[in-house]
Amino acid sequence: MSEPPISRFPVGTLDELPDDLRRPIAAIADKTGFVPNVFLALAHRPDELRAFMAYHDALMERAPADDGSGLSKAEREMIVVATSGANDCLYCVVAHGAIVRIRAKRPLLADQLATNPHSADLTERERHIVRFALRVANDAAAVTDHDLTHMRDLGFTDDEIWDIGAITAFFAMSNRMASFAGIRPNPEFYTLGR
Repeated sequence: MSEPPISRFPVGTLDELPDDLRRPIAAIADKTGFVPNVFLALAHRPDELRAFMAYHDALMERAPADDGSGLSKAEREMIVVATSGANDCLYCVVAHGAIVRIRAKRPLLADQLATNPHSADLTERERHIVRFALRVANDAAAVTDHDLTHMRDLGFTDDEIWDIGAITAFFAMSNRMASFAGIRPNPEFYTLGR
């Protein structure tokens, strides 16, 4: 049986990319041992790949605030997996599930978040993050001032609330791109962090 293509659309190569895109992707490949398929699937449109990578990194690599507040990298990935599960995005569930397993150091968590986040083994803080992210993912237009006040009352800063919403929104776009384009997860993602 032959491997299906990694996308329904043209797939680029690292060699075809401008240096500013090739360098960070090559660094990821050096670290992981493979090039994530999403980069190759978006490589045929370098300007879009550049924008995608810049916004991804702004959201997912954001440093904590000076006072130490802010979402951890593991919490950010939990948002991605839970909302990607709600959006039926295989690529993001599998790829970011691997990152959750590694960053949270909890090998069962990604599967729990993707299939039933309401019963996942989460701390109270993580449960509030995931619950709010799913509210945004499932019906962002229904989010009210009361929802934001409730999150603040739970101890979340405005920056943390914004990050939960922004990560959810960004990955809603990413989920839809990956799904309609039929981007397949790299086989390596399935076993990382197990």
